[in-house]
Parts: sequence; structure tokens; C-alpha cells
Amino acid sequence: MAKDGSTAAADGTTAGSGDIARSLELLWGGGERPSRGPKPGLTLDRIVTAAVAVADAEGLPAVSMRRLSTELGTGTMSLYRYVPGKAELLDLMLDRVLGEPLSAEPDRPAGADGTPGDWRVAIDAMAHTYLDNLRRHPWLLKINQARTVLGPSALRGLELALSALRSMGLRDPELIGVIITVNSFVEGLARTQGDAAEAVAQTGLSDEQFWDSQRPYLERAMLSGAYPMMAGMSEDTFSADFDHFEFGLQRLIAGFEALVQERTAERTADPTAAPATEPTTDRTTDPTAEPTPDLTAERT
Repeated sequence: MAKDGSTAAADGTTAGSGDIARSLELLWGGGERPSRGPKPGLTLDRIVTAAVAVADAEGLPAVSMRRLSTELGTGTMSLYRYVPGKAELLDLMLDRVLGEPLSAEPDRPAGADGTPGDWRVAIDAMAHTYLDNLRRHPWLLKINQARTVLGPSALRGLELALSALRSMGLRDPELIGVIITVNSFVEGLARTQGDAAEAVAQTGLSDEQFWDSQRPYLERAMLSGAYPMMAGMSEDTFSADFDHFEFGLQRLIAGFEALVQERTAERTADPTAAPATEPTTDRTTDPTAEPTPDLTAERT
């Protein structure tokens, strides 16, 4: 049982399952120096970098304090001076990889004249960037991020996404809904692609070999007349050349476009209506305000 009352998965794949206070200190720069011993050449940055590299190469189960001590050429106990354990290390790893795409992002997404950029372009870029990140770090899809400890990279990514989408003119909950919808779509497709690659590695059969083994049975089924819709589909129906990601993403953007037009029409019909984005209540001076919504699903 973790200190916050949650139970971590056996392989440590539950984010936010360790000492949350310690993770926050490490993420926000409050406790990255060792608490005792001589000043070593080891740093928290090196530990997190090594952990990400091991996870990228061999998967998250391969990440352990013992393995990292070998990679870094130090004693296992030395690592514990910097990070309490794998659960807290996972929080740091998450924030590290979430921050990778941000280095190429401007602080304020805008056009050359300083006006907000096109939200359609922003959504397209957001989706492709997230897909690329999941492909670089496939272990991200193995993590339960329902209760992610939010660090600087996670918050800055969310800030940039909201800034890029503000020109949609939607209410704040709807903007969060846009981000959740796009991220969920990307994760679903990336998981399908990752599972396919994993199946090849585990079985030694290529996709072509797998489907060829079923071909005689499927052909008889199609000739039986029991599946007229499938039997009548074109030969290129399941072609690998069809870009399902781009198809789905553009349909999502088209759907958001319809919503934006709907909201614009509503404001035109009722000029006295409140603006779509209302000022955020200052909870530092209003103790009766609603609690801050859970934003752990918004991984930008």
C-alpha cells in the first residue's frame, strides 16, 4: 500500500502511487540533492535519463534501482539518496518525456502578427506530436496515468495547448474536452499499432503470415453467403496504404469545427450572453470556490 492509500501495480506501472510529497519536491526542484554523504558525480537528471533509456530499449519492467545502478556504475543505495523508489522515479520519467516536445514549442502559440494561431493547425500538430512521442516511448501506453503527479512539463504542455485552442471560443470544460478527445484518439490508435508490433515480436509471425494462415477459412466464410456486407467490400478495404490516423484526426477537427460554428451562432443570436471563457475564480481568496478539476488525463 502506497503512502497516499493507493495500491501500485506489481510492475510499478501506476503513476502517482508512491510518496506524492517526495515526487512533487523532486519535480519542482525542492529536493534533488542527496541528503547525506560526500558530493557525488551522480545527479537526479542522470538517473532519470538512464531510466528512460532502459524503458525505451527494454520496456518498463526492466527499470529497477538495481539495473540503474549497473547502468550508472554506482551502488544501488546511492540511488536512494536521490529518489525513494521506482514509483517516484516513474513520476519523474513521465514529466521528462512529456517535456521533450515542448523544447520546440514557442511559449505562446501565435501567428507572425501576434494573434492566436489557427486552432485547427494546433490540434493537428498536437495529435501528431503526441503520436510521435508515444512511438518514441511505447512504455507510456503501459502506464496507468489516471492519477498522474503533475510536474512542470505536464502543466506547461497543458498551458500551451489551452493557449493554442482559446480562439475556438468554447467554454473552459469544452476546451479540456477537446484535449481529452484528441489525446484519447491518439492513444487508441498508438496502442493498436503498438500491440500489433508486440504480437510480431512475441510470435515471430509477420502480419502477412498471420492473415495468410486464416485466408482459406475466411474465403470459405465469404462464399457462404452468411456475411454479404463483408463479402461485398472492395479489395482495398483493409489496405495498409489507408491512413486511419489522418482520416480520424480530420473527422475530429471537422466535428470541432461544427461545434465552434454552433457556439458562434449562439453568441451572434444573443449578444448579451456571457463569454465562452469565463474568468477563473481565485481560490486563494475564495475558500468557498469549487475544488480544482482533476486534470490528470490531459497529457499534451
